[in-house]
Amino acid sequence: MLAMRCSAPRQPLRPTQLPIPDPGPDQLLIRVRACGVCRTDLHVVDGELPNPKANVIPGHEVVGIIERMGDRVEEFKSGQRVGVPWLGWTCGACRYCVAHRENLCDRPLFTGYTLDGGFAEYLVADYRYCLAIPDGYTEAEAAPLLCAGLIGYRSLKMAGDGRRLGIYGFGAAAHIVAQVARHEGREVYAFTRPGDVEAQTFARSLGAVWAGSSTEAPPELLDAAIIFAPVGSLVPAALRVLAKGGVVVCGGIHMSDIPSFPYEILWGERVVRSVANLTREDGKEFLALAPKIPVRTEVRTFPLSRADEALRQLRAGAIRGAAVLIPEQSGR
Repeated sequence: MLAMRCSAPRQPLRPTQLPIPDPGPDQLLIRVRACGVCRTDLHVVDGELPNPKANVIPGHEVVGIIERMGDRVEEFKSGQRVGVPWLGWTCGACRYCVAHRENLCDRPLFTGYTLDGGFAEYLVADYRYCLAIPDGYTEAEAAPLLCAGLIGYRSLKMAGDGRRLGIYGFGAAAHIVAQVARHEGREVYAFTRPGDVEAQTFARSLGAVWAGSSTEAPPELLDAAIIFAPVGSLVPAALRVLAKGGVVVCGGIHMSDIPSFPYEILWGERVVRSVANLTREDGKEFLALAPKIPVRTEVRTFPLSRADEALRQLRAGAIRGAAVLIPEQSGR
């Protein structure tokens, strides 16, 4: 099978022919039909996340078809369409797992980071962390739901129920969470890179009541803000346009340093918090909700062999919606 491996930070991915893996007792062998390209993949290949698996195959927004199953697999059947998200395994024994906070597990494994992921024609995954894909989505359309959608959904829950929601960084996660927020009756205020008129127009097309630069102030104070862009200076920027009692949610796994800021912009019971990973319950809830809204993803597809080009365009902010890799063998 063809796999795109990360052999060194900030170097092109290495196309490699590997044997198709055999599933273990609790694993599914999945033929990949689509794999989203996430900003977290950039953090992995750019060496911004510590201690990745050696020669890791990135990719954690995987949609595919079950080809074989281990002896202990329950719930799924051969030929079924499934998704493989970022959270690939948890210990089940640490204080966080016992408290039903598996997203904070002390010994987790993550797809496309410490486990091989979906930038390949096949992968194996623990069935207990895989998700059934709802009808009504093609594989390419469903792929961004598995991280951009799930992290966006968890971030929205962490933001509370405030009506005026700011979203900083209008990429894959933002274009999904904006639809969920509008479904819940919230007003969406979109903040983009300065001068990115296309992203601002995209945000308005998805129902944003205001769209402008991250350096601008919105016409109303916000009840909450979610920051998807990995830019630490956006934290004090968001605090400055936040109403008292509001919350700033940092939705990424990596961010540049947050600069110092005056206490007065935090005072008034404002809160800054991060979102870490996801839980299986998040996945089940969101994939049940998405088709009811219905959430629609805008995707741009690339052949698997052009994974580096997809990453380059994502890094440059040139992707509207989400980038998705399609293995050439799938014929789609």
